Amino acid sequence: MELVKSMTMQMVVTNGIENFSVNSLAKACGISVATLYIYYKDKEDLITQVAIEEGVRLTDAILKDFDPDQSFETGLWQQWTSRAIYLKANPLSSSFIERIQMSSYGEKAGGVISAMFYNSMQRFVDGAIKRKELIPLPVEAWWSVAFAPLYNLLRFHYKGRGITKKPFELTDKLLRQTFEVVVKALKP
Repeated sequence: MELVKSMTMQMVVTNGIENFSVNSLAKACGISVATLYIYYKDKEDLITQVAIEEGVRLTDAILKDFDPDQSFETGLWQQWTSRAIYLKANPLSSSFIERIQMSSYGEKAGGVISAMFYNSMQRFVDGAIKRKELIPLPVEAWWSVAFAPLYNLLRFHYKGRGITKKPFELTDKLLRQTFEVVVKALKP
């Protein structure tokens, strides 16, 4: 079933969710459509289950060794490095999850995953605000400032080029420099 999951992600990333079909997946995997229906009820169930599994893998990687009671800077750096390591090693998963988040499947898969993630991150943010290590902002604003730069750097890394079309690789040094700018922006 690993081939099915991998091909599902590849086909969604390459062709989009709207062009994904169980028939084309079965053909690409060299199996019958009936075999897929043994494991999944339909296309929606297939995509949702693959999205949940990938989301859980990412969440496990992000939360591994994360202590929601640590200082804001230490905790955020741990989040950045965990995300960068996992997503650089799993670019297909990263692109797939991004596609899922921007679709109707994002709510279905996200509901299962967010329960694992939300409590730790909420405790982390609340603690940082109480200790006056973080500017109180709506969660959407805080999240955008805290993580959008990381995800944009990863997109350039996947492409292998930046805005200027010059070769680009996300190095540890650049990751740290960008992180320091983000932390400065979020501190009171």
